[in-house]
Amino acid sequence: MNATNRTVVVTGIGATTPLGGDSASTWEGLVAGRSGVHLLQQDWAAELPVRIAAEIAVEPTEVIPRPQARRLDRSAQFALIAAREAWADAGLTGRAGEPGDGAAVDPDRLGAVVASGIGGVTTLLGQYDVLKEQGVRRVSPHTVPMLMPNSPAANVGIELNARAGVHTPVSACASGAEAIGYAIQMIRTGRADIVVAGGTEAAIHPLPIVAFGNMMAMSKNNDDPQGASRPYDVARDGFVLGEGAGIVVLESAEHAARRGARVYCEAVGQGVSADAHHIAQPEPNGRGISSALTNLMEGSDLKPAEIAHVNAHATSTPQGDVAEIKALRGVFGDDVDHMAVSATKSMTGHLLGGAGGVETVATVLALHNRIAPPTINIENFDPEVEADVVRGEARALPEGTIAALNNSFGFGGHNVVLAFRSV
Repeated sequence: MNATNRTVVVTGIGATTPLGGDSASTWEGLVAGRSGVHLLQQDWAAELPVRIAAEIAVEPTEVIPRPQARRLDRSAQFALIAAREAWADAGLTGRAGEPGDGAAVDPDRLGAVVASGIGGVTTLLGQYDVLKEQGVRRVSPHTVPMLMPNSPAANVGIELNARAGVHTPVSACASGAEAIGYAIQMIRTGRADIVVAGGTEAAIHPLPIVAFGNMMAMSKNNDDPQGASRPYDVARDGFVLGEGAGIVVLESAEHAARRGARVYCEAVGQGVSADAHHIAQPEPNGRGISSALTNLMEGSDLKPAEIAHVNAHATSTPQGDVAEIKALRGVFGDDVDHMAVSATKSMTGHLLGGAGGVETVATVLALHNRIAPPTINIENFDPEVEADVVRGEARALPEGTIAALNNSFGFGGHNVVLAFRSV
């Protein structure tokens, strides 16, 4: 088989999110329709116009030894936790090529692609405060390695001994999905046999919150934190900031079979485009999203009738939620009517560069378990949303061979659509 035609499969998943410290607890929270959003308790939040966020459920210092944690930005801590879970879930222990189950993996054929939309913003801002308040000598010598956007990917690569290439796509809220799409291509083109990929973000800090708030991008529903993220509701007023990471292990089907790995699903491919419209606003008719969907379909053997589930980008912004549905309807027509649409950001908040990674984990588990998570907080459904949105309770997905899409779009007009198929 030509290397460019290799089948890619998902063999491991890992996550740390506002709903749980691993993929199992996160999935349980998604299926139960549980919100991870709450009122911020930090002193600095008291006077902010936006005082809500979806903070991580399990602090990384409960999992990572403190000496190691002190040398890692929060975003890298999240990525390392999720990557370790995904690696173990794929049936691997230890570093690639070294004693343990990792010996089954050639480090020169192992890659890592871990994205972040913002990178080590809390390290950068925190160390600037140290410089101003305590002076030059108190600034940490680890500051630069911590604040680099590629720090999460680099630390995952070092942890696992990944030598085929370590990469960090940065495309705002599409970053995590773009990382997974890039990983698929690394395997398809023969650069790697196995790639650990996903996204992470840790930007819950007063400056990003105020900046997003001043853009009118965030919900100011401080009186009802758990109801604030409400995609597709007529009263939606912006996203809720979240934090965390989602990582998957991707392999060529041959490599997975050779080591007897459990397979969750097939990673069918990706569609990528750009709006070239506005730095922060989506193209209102979803033209760029339509191009990404079309590119996906033309570049794969996927059929519209196979698509039973869509994990939508749906951040809870008035314009963006509708543009995505318009694009789906424009490309797939009446086939959209049999696609169960879930907006999981209603529960996790918006993890920015980590969103595509966490939502890929959710999409993989939806296929594997044949369950579409609900979209919560819809009290008055927007009539412009012409789609079968899963509301209130989780829904069973059909038997047989089915596929699912994971949509991610980012500031700058970045559009990424990932497709997965049941096995």
